[in-house]
Amino acid sequence: MSSPFPGMDPWLEDSEVFPDLHHTLITLAREAINAKLPPGYVATSANRVWVDDELVREPDVALFGHERHPNDNGNGNGGTATALALAGLTAIAVRQSDPEEEAYLEIRSARGKRLVTAIEIISLANKRAGKKGRETYMEKQDEYRLSGVNLVEIDLLRAGPHVSAILKEDLQKVLGGFDYHVSVVVARGRTTRHAVGIKLADRLPAFAIPLDRGVAPVMLDLQPLLDRAYDGGRYTELFDYGSPCNPPLSPEQQTWAEGILRAKGLLK
Repeated sequence: MSSPFPGMDPWLEDSEVFPDLHHTLITLAREAINAKLPPGYVATSANRVWVDDELVREPDVALFGHERHPNDNGNGNGGTATALALAGLTAIAVRQSDPEEEAYLEIRSARGKRLVTAIEIISLANKRAGKKGRETYMEKQDEYRLSGVNLVEIDLLRAGPHVSAILKEDLQKVLGGFDYHVSVVVARGRTTRHAVGIKLADRLPAFAIPLDRGVAPVMLDLQPLLDRAYDGGRYTELFDYGSPCNPPLSPEQQTWAEGILRAKGLLK
């Protein structure tokens, strides 16, 4: 099933859906870029893994103070939590954070593995407040800049603060209003900045990805990648077009979206 919308489907921004879409777009973008890169360059996926202390799950109960043989459960019936609550031991609830993993793309020189261009599809975690969210991502932006690495940022999330390297105010001065955007910082030689604003009704753009100075950039067309991700993702099993999307649309956007959904037979 193809997406009913000409560009980004706002229902895909939901926190239950977007992480999978993010992962799929990274994979498809790597494939598309490698098909166009000149000899001497390769696009590879990379992962950031971190533990966010602000996101903790309900812990299991941990017991300290006494070593037990793994087969000695205290009552001979398999070792339940009750059996472990032995006299003389204090039950300690340990706060635990599950590790988070986030994919991004790197274009490297085939020889020497020099990082040339980083491609980031902005994630929900990148916009999350705190040391392990927005602050960490912005520190990574500084690393790219100081290392002379080109940076491509694709933001398909309306909610949350602006985190792209090009300030929102600067983008708005040139682009006007937008719902989504792509920004490109060309860091080699004299730093230049480029961007395209995307409104909800727009087709996602094709744009140039910079390589080394003197090497022609390669084009990446986002819309076919989103269409492929939607076709294979079965995302409509995870949301209902009859329910408001999250984040919600403006009244004008809601009217526009409902018209499209009714025309496609997806809304009564």
